[in-house]
Parts: sequence; structure tokens; C-alpha cells
Amino acid sequence: MFNTKIIINMKVYSTKDIRNIVLLGHSGCGKTTMAETMLFEAGAISRRGQVEEGNTVSDHYNVEKERGNSVFSSLMHVGWKDSKINIIDTPGYDDFVGEVVSALKVADTAVMILNSTQGVEVGTELVWEYTERFKTPLIFAVNQLDHEKANFELTVDQAKNRFGNRVTVVQYPFNAGVGFNSIIDVLKMVMYVFPEDGGKPEKQSIPEGELANANTLHEKLVETIAEYDEDLMEAYFETGALTEEQMTKGLKLSMLNHKIFPTFCVSSINNMGTGRIMGFLHDVAPAPVDRPYLTVSADEIVCSESGEQVLFFFKTLSEPHLGEISYFKVVSGSVSSGDELTNARTNNGERISQLYMLNGKTRINIDKLNAGDLGVVVKLKDTKTNDTLTQKGSSLVVEGIEFPDARIRTAIIPPSKKDFEKIMVGLNQLQKEDPTIVVEQSKELSQTILHGQGEMHLAMVKYRLEKLYNVELEFTEPKIAYRETITKRAQTSYRHKKQSGGSGQFAEVHMVVEPYFDGMAPPNDLNVRAEQTLDLEWGGTLKFLWCIVGGSIDAKYQNAIIKGVMKTLENGPMTGSYARDIRISVYDGKMHSVDSNDMAFMLAASHCVRTAFEQASPVILEPMYDIEVLCKDDVMGDIMSDLQSRNAMIMGVDADGHYQKIKARLPLRLLYKYSSRLRSLSQGRAKHIRTFAEFSKVSREVQTELVAAHQQDSVEV
Repeated sequence: MFNTKIIINMKVYSTKDIRNIVLLGHSGCGKTTMAETMLFEAGAISRRGQVEEGNTVSDHYNVEKERGNSVFSSLMHVGWKDSKINIIDTPGYDDFVGEVVSALKVADTAVMILNSTQGVEVGTELVWEYTERFKTPLIFAVNQLDHEKANFELTVDQAKNRFGNRVTVVQYPFNAGVGFNSIIDVLKMVMYVFPEDGGKPEKQSIPEGELANANTLHEKLVETIAEYDEDLMEAYFETGALTEEQMTKGLKLSMLNHKIFPTFCVSSINNMGTGRIMGFLHDVAPAPVDRPYLTVSADEIVCSESGEQVLFFFKTLSEPHLGEISYFKVVSGSVSSGDELTNARTNNGERISQLYMLNGKTRINIDKLNAGDLGVVVKLKDTKTNDTLTQKGSSLVVEGIEFPDARIRTAIIPPSKKDFEKIMVGLNQLQKEDPTIVVEQSKELSQTILHGQGEMHLAMVKYRLEKLYNVELEFTEPKIAYRETITKRAQTSYRHKKQSGGSGQFAEVHMVVEPYFDGMAPPNDLNVRAEQTLDLEWGGTLKFLWCIVGGSIDAKYQNAIIKGVMKTLENGPMTGSYARDIRISVYDGKMHSVDSNDMAFMLAASHCVRTAFEQASPVILEPMYDIEVLCKDDVMGDIMSDLQSRNAMIMGVDADGHYQKIKARLPLRLLYKYSSRLRSLSQGRAKHIRTFAEFSKVSREVQTELVAAHQQDSVEV
């Protein structure tokens, strides 16, 4: 295995000469190979590494070399002509979507790579949604055109079907498949013919047999460019053509407005077509100045070297023997080694001791970075992802990254107290690095719950904790947060009486307990004197009616009675789960002038509700989730069968581009490790999202099992 030599470039670039791009796409589409080829083509490395050999600049962590795919986003840069292109290579699995979202926050152009043998894949669908959210200018690069199963036309048709006619062909392959070496460019109206080992192509005239097709695509491209600018449209109508300068202007404007997605050809493994894409990025792609940033107050910050100093931190990593590495974009002004800035979140000062540029793991010292550039700094005191550093006295705060909610969960098996403390320290650090990780100490379930994007994501958390913190971590199936309620009306009473010398305790409460729903009419057999509606913190409602007539219980005991009711609702009689959606009407009772007190009435109310529960046909409710599965036709049947085996209610199946979208509702208890099952059924080419829908009654059999399990646990305790 050879060591790639990094060629050091310490030039400081002006904002107008900086291009920030992010490589996106489904796992295996060739992003990392593309990045490696871009570095080589620009002369930033002396030889190209290979993913299979674990020697690429981008995938430099051991876990990435072991797995053969990206886990972290990787920052690199090249000099191309007079510009600097910052390149962020991102993971393809949606388990690591946090890396994609943070990269999109600071990129000014996305390069979406499509595998010409697979077309638009599910990973493409996922990241597409984020480019739409960020309105990131986008180009498509159809890769692996050297493969025997390459199908450029089908790939473009799928892209247009899914993403609309904004997908616009700029290039198409002349001879896709084994022996591929020629690309027809309908923007430049030339054919590029590459030598066998790739690199710089020879420009040739478009073959006569291809001229008609090339001219048609050229005219369509020109019309599309002119369509979104009145001046260009007028010029096109007058002359029937656009100059190269006009086309460059129109392309940039259309890309900025998300109106056109230029589509290119490439074989990154053979270094064919990459240079043309970098030339397009240099000539046409937006510079940072073209895409202002929003502040938390919705004001715009223009990316200018003459503006206030503003640094936005989009990523944090912890390296052994080095500490925290903080990745940032200079949103405005410039930054130099030794600058003193202020953290807008903490209002504390931070000193930029040393600036670095990155090429993978290689850090390159640099004295200054201008607006629009990306860099890293080490060992800041208290600056984390989404923080803004500004010059003292500035009120500018960049709007933060909105990371996706966690999609799956697992429970951590409690190790020894010493190891658990180490685990929590490690989890807190990983959560700082990856905001899509959520650690929950669940009082309700008496478990430590780890939430993440997928099982691969959680497995990576486990791997890193064990490697970095030398602790053994075990996962187990998390408990389910059930709820309890009642289904019919019950009327009951309870007398609490205790005498043990001196003053005693006495309270008697009569109440009606019934299921509650919004808009419920007041009871017609009781005289309601006061009412309270309590929104329970665990969901649902407690409606409390005070119906005492004649002073049998003083109103001063009302709050104590509510506390007693709440005590039972917090520990439901059947399984100890929270209870919800209940109306309590207190209509009678007794008190004693000496022995009655708040504690007595609280205990009487708690016992009264618990007794009423047994008489009111109690039921257990379980959380139901809506899931959407996006998959291809050939695996839809297997996925549907698997869902039905999980007692899922199929809500519908809709076409979504060339995919099928299955909508279903099923219990959370049957979703444990579903993402692994889905990956197995679809060979990694399906995705799902899940959202909480409602609480629904469990079956009689499940309720019996849950009650019995709770009783057994109570005996053991």
C-alpha cells in the first residue's frame, strides 16, 4: 500500500475565488473516489488512493478503512486555475445524515453523484430533500459510465421523473459501457476523448451522426437558461443564441434560484470527466458572496471580506492526543491566527491560536482565511457545533443547523457504576460531536435510552465508545412507554382513618371517575361548582370537577385531593404506566375538625381513584407509529409481507417517482430493529421514516401479558 503525498498549498484566497462544494449520493455511488480524482486532477496529491485499499484522503479513520465506506464527512481542498475549491465528502448511508446536513449548511454548491448502473437510489432521495430545504445550487454527475450495465438515459429519465425538468443535460456519453472514453458536451458543443488512463482529454468535433441530437440538447439547454431571466430571453429571441458570457450568467442565476440542475458525465475511477466538472465549478458555480446567511433574527449577512468578523461552527470532532477539532466557515470578514473573538452563545472570549486548512487528516497551517473559506481550529474553550464567534460587541448570530429528529432507540444495559460514569462522559462528548445522537435518562422507563438515526448509527456509537473510552457497552430492547386509561364510568368512595395516639388522620372522599374526551358535556347528575383542566406532561388530560354542596369537605382540601389523584395517575394500577384522559368529579365526603389534613385527603383520593380504576374497565394504550417505506417494485412484496407479520395496518401504497411509498401504522413494540430488517430485505436500497401517530388499545392478550409481567416484576422487587 502506498502513501499518498499531499502537495501543500498555503495561498490565501479572496472570497470571489472560493467555491465550497459538497459531494452527495447513495452509498457506493463513488463520492470518495470522485474526491480522490479531483485532488489528483488538481495536483493536490501525487497518486490516487482506492477505497478498497483504505488509502484515500477522504476515508482516513480506521473504522472507515475497515468498513470500506464513509462514516464522517471529510474536508479537503484543491487549487483550480485561480480559485480554491473546498470539497466535503459525505457518507452515503442515511444513518449518518447529520454529517450531510452540517456540510450542506456551509456548501454553496452540491454535486449529486448518480450511479449509472442503479439510477436514482434511495440515498439520493434522502439527501435531495435536504438540498431542497437549504435551496443549495445543485449539479448531477452520472458516474460509473465505464460499467457494462451503465445506462445514462435511464438514469437521467429517473432523475427527471423524480426531480423534474430542472434536470438539464449538459453532457452525455458517446460510448457508455466497457471501453467508455468519450463525452459529448452540449454546452461547449465539443466531444472530449480521454486517453486510456484518463486525465486531460483531446477535444474533437462531434461526430456527424451525433450532431442532430447534440444540437437538439444544446437548443434545449439554451432555452432553459434563458427562461429564467428576461434580459437573456430577449437576447435569445433577437439572435436565436446566447454568448458564452450570457450562458454563464444565466446558468449561475438559474442554479441560485434552484431552477436548473446541470447534468454531467464522469468515470471517477478512470479519471474521465472530473476536470470538466471542476472547470464548471470554477466558471459557473456560485461563490460564497452569492449566498447570504440568515441570522437568528432573519437578517442577512453578506459573505464579504470587508464585513464584521463572523465565524460559524458546523462540525466538532474529538481526536486522541489532540482534543477537539472545530470546523468553521468564515461567514463574514476574515480571521487570522491570534484573533480574539466572542462566543455569541456564552458571551465568553475565544482565542484563535492556530488556523488550519484540511486535506483529510492532513492539517495545513495558514495565517489567515477570508470570508467564504472553510477551516479548522483546535482546543477552543467552549465552542461547539452551531455556535457563532464574532468580534466583541457584535450582535450577529448565524441561524443554526436544524438536525433531523432521532428515528430509532435502544436501551443501555447498566454496567458497573464506574463504567457507567465513563460511558456517560463518552456519550456526552459524542453528542457534542453529533447532535443527531440523543441520550435520555428515562424516569418513566427506568432506563438509559440512546436515540439515533439507524442501527448502523447506534453501532458506530458503540464502536467509538469502546475504542476511545475503553468501556464495554451492551444494548438491549428498550421498554415501551405504555399508557393506562378507563372505558366506562365508575362511582366509588374511600375513607382514610388512622389513629395512633394524639391527633390522627381522617378523610373521606366520594367521586365519579369516567373517561374524558374534548368537548365532553358536564355531568347532568352533579352540581359543578368549580373545574380545572390539567394538561398532563406525559400527554392527555385530567379534568377535575369540584361538585361539593353543603360544605361536607372544605374547598381548602381541593388541591390535596388533586395531588392524590395525580399520584395514582403517575403510577397506573395495572402496569405502573402513566394514566391519561380521565375526568374526576368529587361530589361528597367527610372531614374532621381536628384529624383532617392535606395528607389524609391526598391518601383518600389516591386510594379512591385506584379502586375506581378496577371498576371502570381499564385498558392499556400503546404508542402507534406511522411509517413510510420508500422502496423499488422488486422488493415491495417482501416488505409488505414483513409489515403485515408485525400486525401493521397498511394505509396505502403510492408511486413516488420510480419508487413505491408504503404507508403503514404499527405498534412501537414491533419496530425494534426494523431498520436492520428493512436493509436485509432490500439489500440496503430502501429507507423508512417513522413518526408518532397516537396511543391505541392493546389486544386483550397483550394486556394480560403486560399486567402479569408487571405483577411478576413487583413481586421480584
